Amino acid sequence: MAENLPKKPIMRPGANNKSNTVRSILFTFILLCFGAFLIANMNYGDTKKDEVPISDVIQRANDPEGNIAKITVTGNSLDITLKGKDKPTEISRKDPSGTLYDQGLINYCDGLEGEELTGCQETYPVIEYKEDVDVWGIVLNIALTVLPIVALVFFFSWMMKQANAANNQSMSFGKSRARLYGPDKKKVTFKDVAGNESAKQDLTEIVDFLKNPKKYEKLGAKIPRGVLLAGDPGTGKTLMARAVAGEADVPFFSISGSEFAEMFVGVGASRVRDLFSKAKKNAPSIIFIDEIDAVAHKRDAKGGAGREDEQTLNQILVEMDGFDNDSGVIVMAATNRVDMLDKALLRPGRFDRHVNVTLPERKDRLEILKVHFKGKPVEEDVDLESLAKKTAGSSGADLANIANEAAIGAAREGHKAISNKDVVEAFERVAIGPARKSKVMNEKEKKITAYHEAGHAVVGHVLPDSDPVHKVTIIPRGNTGGVTWFLPPEDRSYKNIYELKDILARAMGGRMAEKLIFGKDAVTTGASSDLKNVAQLAKSMILEEGMGEGTRNLVFPSEATGYYTITTDKPYSEKTAELIDAEIKKLSDEAAKRAEEVLKANKAVLDKLAEELLQHETLEEAELEPILKSAKLPETAKLYK
Repeated sequence: MAENLPKKPIMRPGANNKSNTVRSILFTFILLCFGAFLIANMNYGDTKKDEVPISDVIQRANDPEGNIAKITVTGNSLDITLKGKDKPTEISRKDPSGTLYDQGLINYCDGLEGEELTGCQETYPVIEYKEDVDVWGIVLNIALTVLPIVALVFFFSWMMKQANAANNQSMSFGKSRARLYGPDKKKVTFKDVAGNESAKQDLTEIVDFLKNPKKYEKLGAKIPRGVLLAGDPGTGKTLMARAVAGEADVPFFSISGSEFAEMFVGVGASRVRDLFSKAKKNAPSIIFIDEIDAVAHKRDAKGGAGREDEQTLNQILVEMDGFDNDSGVIVMAATNRVDMLDKALLRPGRFDRHVNVTLPERKDRLEILKVHFKGKPVEEDVDLESLAKKTAGSSGADLANIANEAAIGAAREGHKAISNKDVVEAFERVAIGPARKSKVMNEKEKKITAYHEAGHAVVGHVLPDSDPVHKVTIIPRGNTGGVTWFLPPEDRSYKNIYELKDILARAMGGRMAEKLIFGKDAVTTGASSDLKNVAQLAKSMILEEGMGEGTRNLVFPSEATGYYTITTDKPYSEKTAELIDAEIKKLSDEAAKRAEEVLKANKAVLDKLAEELLQHETLEEAELEPILKSAKLPETAKLYK
């Protein structure tokens, strides 16, 4: 049970590195001591003293012509320094029972001072006495003897630990690397997840089963063994799974599909067994496999049973089939490529329930934005409703990124709180790219850009099924020289053929404006991205949506990518391919002609808008309305429905 889970110590970042650093320093110190011992022994060999009899020392010391300069007495030992030498080179020993006077060695210079002492020292040796016991010498000798042994023991111990670590690592390949989010972790509930009410509704039953399993067992109901969360990247699939575990207050084992893979065959299957074994021991619990398509993609005859990824998938299938009805373990998985998953994984009894975690609608986006701006200092002029309106098609991760960029921008500008200007700049930065204020355009380029963007705005404003113009700017941003925004008044799930044709026409408005003002020979590369968008949308209308006149109600699906393209393998004849090419060209030509007719009929409005852009560079919706209100739709540009 969750309450009996042992709390694991939290390893803070850098703790392991600190331990390794301490061991490295200790090991280096011992090696230095060992080196010092070797050097000391080498030096000892070089300065080895010759032992001479005490009688010889007495004879030379009492001889004015002798070669002894100094005698150092330590107990019964005599260190003898010869004239012209800096260090003792001879050693002798006296009889322990007698003094130097008894043995005939006399310090003639004892008691003399001044010049008499100097003269005596030049003739007879100086006798000095030291303590009998050299404590530091003994300690040094012991250290130089013991440290090499300690160094060797430490070295062999370190080698054994490295060998054991390598062995443990090889043995741990088959262990699951799932991260456990138990009671000691921060709990996430449905209150922390804004939007996606339909997904929450589907998952509430899973929570209720984990809390009250007997209620379902009495009625003979079987709870789904697996729940597949499908949706676009960044929509909050992982957060939703953690919220289920938090609501049910059960252990949550999280792992990525790629973590099952390893270079050794059989490791993935072993990790699957270990993961499910841990989950059963901590039941009721949840296993969450993120990006499950990494190990659960479709099997084919080419792969064979020996492939590592297929062994891993087979083990997942076996484990999910082997669950007892009362095991209390539920498997949740997330993917944005359901079409890639193996059919055996999606059948009833495994992933019984599919939950679509969709992109948030406008009201959901507003709630998500409120969550991400919560706790941040925000000025009163910040309009989150307007931002929610602009961000159609954005995921929860995109909205979180906008909130973070707004905070970064406010800090960069030195603001004490986030202003609406910071929020707008953050949205445009995320949507298109940062403003390239350092890019300098000459007057001709600036004029071409102004007419190009004005062409988009005029055509988009006049066409009846186009979205309203929200903003126009000729400030370079990202990879564009200027931007014209069209925002839908409300979120729509579908677009009809007339709306798509208006989108094509307004996309061609920039190129047609350049042609109208500067002549057909002055067409520039500024419309390259517009033409790519036109080609892509026209191709999608013909191949995927069945909107061609000669191919109406016909689509051309592909197993691998969803739809065939004209340049790849085609399930249709060459004649049909020629027809598709003609349909795409027809849509593009029609869009260009409609845009040109609109601009010819509204040239005065086009000139006025371009002039205002050259003067102000950026025009908002309120500033655009009085300029565009006189624009009219000519009969030649109408689509008759």
